[in-house]
Amino acid sequence: MKYITTSAFLFSFCLCQAQVKISGTVTDKKNKPLAGVSIQLKDSYDGATSDSIGNYSFTTDEKGEKEIEASSSGYLPVSQKITIAGAPISLNLLLKEQITELKAVVISAGTFEASDKAKGAVLNSIDVVTTPSANGDITSAFKTLPGTQQVGESEGLFVRGGSATESKIYIDGTLVSNFFYSSTPGVASRGRFNPFLFKGTVFSTGGYSALYGQALSSALVLESIDLPERSEADLGISVLGLGGGIQKLSKDKRSSWGVSFNYTNLWLGFKVFKQKQDYFQVPVVSQGDANFRIRTKTGGMVKYYGYISHNKTAFRTNDIDSVVLKDAFSISNLNMYHNLSWKDRIGGGWRINTGASFSTNKDDIGNELQDANNNKILISTPEFYAFKNFDLVNKGVYAQGRVVLEKKFLGLNAFRFGADYFYSNEKSSYTLYDGTKYEEQVKDNLLAAFAETDIYLTNNLAAKLGGRLEHSDLMKRWNIAPRASLAYKTGDKSQASFAYGIFYQNPERKLLPGAAGLDYSKASHYILQYINQTKDYTFRTEMFYKKYDRLYKTGFNSNGREVATNANGLGYAKGVELFWRDKKTIKNVDYWISYSYLDTKRDYLNYPGEIQPPFAASHTASFVFKRFVLPWKMGFNFSYNFATGRPYYRIAYNETQQRYLVADQGKTINYNSMGFSFNYLPSLGKQNAKVFSVFVIGVNNVLGQNLVYSYNYNHDGSRKEAVTPPSKRFVFIGCFLSFGTDRSQEAINNNL
Repeated sequence: MKYITTSAFLFSFCLCQAQVKISGTVTDKKNKPLAGVSIQLKDSYDGATSDSIGNYSFTTDEKGEKEIEASSSGYLPVSQKITIAGAPISLNLLLKEQITELKAVVISAGTFEASDKAKGAVLNSIDVVTTPSANGDITSAFKTLPGTQQVGESEGLFVRGGSATESKIYIDGTLVSNFFYSSTPGVASRGRFNPFLFKGTVFSTGGYSALYGQALSSALVLESIDLPERSEADLGISVLGLGGGIQKLSKDKRSSWGVSFNYTNLWLGFKVFKQKQDYFQVPVVSQGDANFRIRTKTGGMVKYYGYISHNKTAFRTNDIDSVVLKDAFSISNLNMYHNLSWKDRIGGGWRINTGASFSTNKDDIGNELQDANNNKILISTPEFYAFKNFDLVNKGVYAQGRVVLEKKFLGLNAFRFGADYFYSNEKSSYTLYDGTKYEEQVKDNLLAAFAETDIYLTNNLAAKLGGRLEHSDLMKRWNIAPRASLAYKTGDKSQASFAYGIFYQNPERKLLPGAAGLDYSKASHYILQYINQTKDYTFRTEMFYKKYDRLYKTGFNSNGREVATNANGLGYAKGVELFWRDKKTIKNVDYWISYSYLDTKRDYLNYPGEIQPPFAASHTASFVFKRFVLPWKMGFNFSYNFATGRPYYRIAYNETQQRYLVADQGKTINYNSMGFSFNYLPSLGKQNAKVFSVFVIGVNNVLGQNLVYSYNYNHDGSRKEAVTPPSKRFVFIGCFLSFGTDRSQEAINNNL
């Protein structure tokens, strides 16, 4: 018995001598202790978990060269080789934070993003169609965001002191040359595209990515939808027209095709709501489109969208130089657009994103001077009356090819590069009152190369660095545009961002062909942003400064047309913006408030010096309110848009001083407009319904407030007339039917 006891004692003593203690501390790169970290000796059962101050300790019987591993949620795992002999081991471990999409900062200075991947979408398709002041028009809905102007006499996005031509719109990465219906004097045209065509939007009010160019102010990037969830058909009937379409999903759910047709005729609307213009041809639009989508075996997507439309309108207005004469304006437009894109994985961790687009546009425009009986007349004295009789035919052909390659590495870090090729060929034929014809052609081939990288140093700090190189045959010059953004996460839901970039742009078409030797216009952007965002609310504020160089000054060519003569213009824009959106505080209510302060002046076109441009208001604000009452199956939407008065000028050539001077100037009244819309979903809650319907009523400028956009002057400046909307208010009434797809829940979730 004594022998057994002694043997047991000696065995346990030897066992204790064989065990080795391993201990240490686990910290992050800021030397902050990490609790709950799992430390394990690889290929053994030995290990421990760090305590509240990062300490760990365990013993092991293992010997020789081994590997110790440490892991914790939110951090990159770490391993280290050690040699276990007889002595205790002290080993401190350092864990680096894992950079993930859920936790990482988002580079967002100057950008509003709404997509499937965005953290808290700002505006989506449902928002567009339920914002009363937008009337279902994409760019009109974005006018409720800070940075945009309430310009009602012309289409386009006027952003941070920039004209509409300084904002460009892209679909699936390729430029849309004629996004809006053709212009008519004093009336803003709508966009051509249905908002439900798109699943995501990125609206950059400045400092946009190096992947895009040729826009001094902003870029609106639209991404079309992929495959539909199921086959469906829809039908829409309204006081303005009717339309319908079908989307067919294949049985294996890897491809789809669709077609639609829409016809719009404003005859009934204009009968009920009298227009300021005397329409002898009410606006009529016929539009058809087709699409197909194919998901590849590697998870990529091939998408095609094709569109063709024809529209025409004609109206008379009182001639500003006479009390009895009239101007009769007419336009017929034929537009075609095709877009083919392919996104896919190509091996080695690389992704490819390619696209090609082709479009044509033809405008047949006529204007004639008429007497009180609507008969054409020709007056040669004074001569300026004669030039009010003319015909103009504009034809344009546009094409683009684009390829982008991207590779992600070390988490969210990414490198992308690619190239763009743009082709444009625009011809104009102008016929004067006496039959004299002038023909002009402007052709350009623009080649661009770009590169950009996303660098995530930590979850809290990231940078985007890039650059763009362009060459235009028209300009016969190269330009190089650096871009840089930096974002720092200040809290769990908040971050600060800074963006800088240089942007170049060719002269707009109406200023061409211009003088030889013109350089690109240039804008330098500086943007500072703070944002606090969750799925329920968004608070965003930005300060910006934009410096313009080489803006185009104008004069008259031998045909008497105003064209670009030099690039000696300059200007600036600076300001501050606020945006607040809240979906939680008030039950079943979604609302947002935006405010912009803008200080801008520029010297370009025929301006005599730096002045505030007539499309820029110093203060703008919008309020949008949406409430869905589930028991009633009804949605109520309200909007109010405000802007301080915009400046207007009469700029005339002074023969004595031989230069342009401001002969008269002033400011319009403040802009105030309230909109209201009502939606009723009678199919909501019905089981096995085959038809799902939505009834819509929308009213613009409900209170009939006076809206003055600007002023037009007569020939000698002795009289001026206010530029106002065609009618005080407008009412839209429609019914939309969907066969095969119940969108009720989607409508409720987006606060229809």
